[in-house]
Amino acid sequence: MENNKNRSFVILGAGRFGTSVATTLYSLGHEVLLIDRNEDVIQSMTKYCTHAVIGDCCDEDTLVSLGVRNFDAAVVAIGADFQSSVLVTVMLKEMGVPYVIAKVQSERHAKVLEKIGADNVIFPEHDSGVRLAHNLALNNFVDYMELSPDYSIAEISCPEGWIGKSINELNVRARFGVNIMAVKNGGHINVSPSPQERFEADDMLIVLASNDDLNKLR
Repeated sequence: MENNKNRSFVILGAGRFGTSVATTLYSLGHEVLLIDRNEDVIQSMTKYCTHAVIGDCCDEDTLVSLGVRNFDAAVVAIGADFQSSVLVTVMLKEMGVPYVIAKVQSERHAKVLEKIGADNVIFPEHDSGVRLAHNLALNNFVDYMELSPDYSIAEISCPEGWIGKSINELNVRARFGVNIMAVKNGGHINVSPSPQERFEADDMLIVLASNDDLNKLR
């Protein structure tokens, strides 16, 4: 998936985790389909995602009719129901969804889902849904940690337009609002890199910036 492309996501399960993923992705400008059997929750979410549909996430006919196979990624947010999350993950992979992330409750649950084809598993934690949404939406972001409602630290792959140029040449802080805290390359990490250091194609950058400025780096 291209970095600057708006993507499509299907979220299965509208609990606290699922709704936080859905609302964050939608706020970042992506297409979001949210599915859950709880009519009240779905109705309350209609303003916070592209489509909010009342339906059984475990029903294959429902998933087929909603065209979930055409989405870029799916988030299985029904981790409290072990059997259902396994069933849904299998169906999504068989339908050809390219990337499936599943919420899990235990190491055993995680191992089972990984064996049946889940591309990633998430253990629930405070605001983990928001963090996952940012990682999905900002495709070149490897990791993301929210410091406050306005500022975050992120690890990103070096933007293509930065390769071969220095921090000084790019005027990174003034032009992009980004503070580069460290540069990682293989097993080496350079903390507080020199303004004259030139970026390489396989550099990973640890940056501090406002959430708005991070979003502009997509």
